[in-house]
Amino acid sequence: MQPEQQLANETNPAALHPNWQHDDHLINLLARNAREYPDRVAMRERDQGIWQEYTWADYLDQVLSFAAGLEARGVGEEDNILVIGDNRPALYFGMLGAVALRAVPSPAYPDTTPDEVADQLRREGIRFALAEDQEQVDKLLQIRESYPELELVIYDDPRGLAGKEPSGVAAFRDIAAEGRKRLEGDASLRGSLTGRATVHDVAVLLHSSGTTGAPKGIPLKHGHILAGVRNAAAAGYFDQGEIHMAYLPLAWVGDFIFSVGAAIALQFSVNIPERQETALHDLREIAPTLYFSSPRAWSNMLTRIQVGIDESTGFKRWLYNRFMPFAVELERRRLNGQAPSGGERAWRALGEVLVYGPIKDQLGLGRVERPYTAGEAIGEEVFLFFRALGLNLRQFYGQTENCALCAAQDPDTLKLHTVGKPFPGVDVRISDDGEIIMRGDNVFDGYYNKPESTAETLQDGWLHTGDAGYLEEDGQIVVLGRVSEVVYTAAGERFIPTYVENHLKFSQYIKDVCVVGEGRDHLTAIVCIDIDAVGHWAEEHGVPYTSYADLSQKQPVYDLLQGVIAHVNTKLPEGLQIRRFVNLHKEFDPDDGEVTRTRKLRRNVIDQHYAPIIEALYDGRTEIEYEARITYETGESGVLRRHLAIRDLPAAGNQ
Repeated sequence: MQPEQQLANETNPAALHPNWQHDDHLINLLARNAREYPDRVAMRERDQGIWQEYTWADYLDQVLSFAAGLEARGVGEEDNILVIGDNRPALYFGMLGAVALRAVPSPAYPDTTPDEVADQLRREGIRFALAEDQEQVDKLLQIRESYPELELVIYDDPRGLAGKEPSGVAAFRDIAAEGRKRLEGDASLRGSLTGRATVHDVAVLLHSSGTTGAPKGIPLKHGHILAGVRNAAAAGYFDQGEIHMAYLPLAWVGDFIFSVGAAIALQFSVNIPERQETALHDLREIAPTLYFSSPRAWSNMLTRIQVGIDESTGFKRWLYNRFMPFAVELERRRLNGQAPSGGERAWRALGEVLVYGPIKDQLGLGRVERPYTAGEAIGEEVFLFFRALGLNLRQFYGQTENCALCAAQDPDTLKLHTVGKPFPGVDVRISDDGEIIMRGDNVFDGYYNKPESTAETLQDGWLHTGDAGYLEEDGQIVVLGRVSEVVYTAAGERFIPTYVENHLKFSQYIKDVCVVGEGRDHLTAIVCIDIDAVGHWAEEHGVPYTSYADLSQKQPVYDLLQGVIAHVNTKLPEGLQIRRFVNLHKEFDPDDGEVTRTRKLRRNVIDQHYAPIIEALYDGRTEIEYEARITYETGESGVLRRHLAIRDLPAAGNQ
């Protein structure tokens, strides 16, 4: 899309989406829910152990009251409003209150640094912010010292703030109370606030991960979100009245689509855990019917199960070891088209009573009918395990630019190596250079104030996803990795580092890994161990350790990781096998700029930070004394010296 074409679309948005209906927007649908299901629970929050409920009538009242209060404080159309914090009802109400005014919520991850938040405020000209608690308010007040344009900071949690608010800081409940008085004094205001938005308005301003530079703003309109949700529902991936747990970051597209878009369009009951730390405990009380989690979280859940089994009674371990391998193998054969025998079905039914059902109940997944994963590839071991439990786990595929809803695996034609077929209403094809491109009403209309980036990404109505892949004969999509990351070894071997990295991260023992090899004679890897999984392994095998850095350098841990990497090497051509690796003394850290908030690698930063280690990986050394500059919580900095071992791997024969 050319810049002048984008400008034309902005002045006449209906030309882009002629089938959209003017009044088909989230606020109108919320009002419909309040009218048709006033007493049905729309949202629940666990607060100090007690579930606080909001009906659809309460939900609408909170949104409109806050909208009226915001308007009285000067918020108007197209104002961008920062939203920062963990999942809280007030933050959801606040985002939709802004939307009712035709303003735009712009969420940030709660652990975003002050510098990163300040950049977002400046890029988007933000004057108003909605924050969860004192921690976030303090962050914003620090920023306001150099960014005085931030006029008003609104907070939800009163602890440490109530009655002691600095100038320009106000409580959510006070803003809502002011708005409620306006609504009581003006009989027409409620209807006005409900009907101002249009299907062509931006409902949320999300952001790219920023792996190669500053994050790009991704405006998603009401029409985009509702098209994506309805496409997924038409394919059976959402159902009316789902019970859903909202615990994923507000700034991530998946949370807005599930917890706001789909929840309002399909009358979900959205349940919010007390804290991120209690999410897994609260999950059991919630017992959702719809559950979405990242591959990393599914892997962590499997590790938790395995640790629990190891620490249980001998009889329980015997039952688990008798029934789980059987169920995994049965599921593997089923996916290969082999039907179980009558005896196997009977044994599977017995296992459901003795093992599979109790595990699902303990996890809080006993009622889940639609469990999903997305964001990156999931390990075959993890995927098969949860499907063997009887969970119909499937992968989604999408990007923020298409509301995260492009394709998903179908339960009847599921293949481990694909991400499934496109949803109804979504067209997918492969470009001449092997890139996955797609179009549909769920595709955004362009980046925020980035016409050149828009022109690169949207061409002739097609979204260029940036992913390399291909379509199988039955229309299923295979994703290989990012097109921009296709590189070549010195011998001209073409490879995508993320493809190799994902296969390594299928192991529970590897949290992050960076594969190096562009222009080199062979591939090497910088590995960050998973402290929980490797720590448990170390305890089980009598390997003492004092810290992450100490554990990472233990020779038995190197042996463990060498086995993982050697196994992956058997699946790679000889020229693309990893020949050397090092265990890093620390995790890749988003605060150090090494990974994004969604844990995508920033390779240029890693190349810079660990240049001496990379050099040692290729010059034959078997160890390196590495000096790392660190910044303490006080702001003071220092140098940390670590002795890192480097391990060689022999070439592996392909299987």
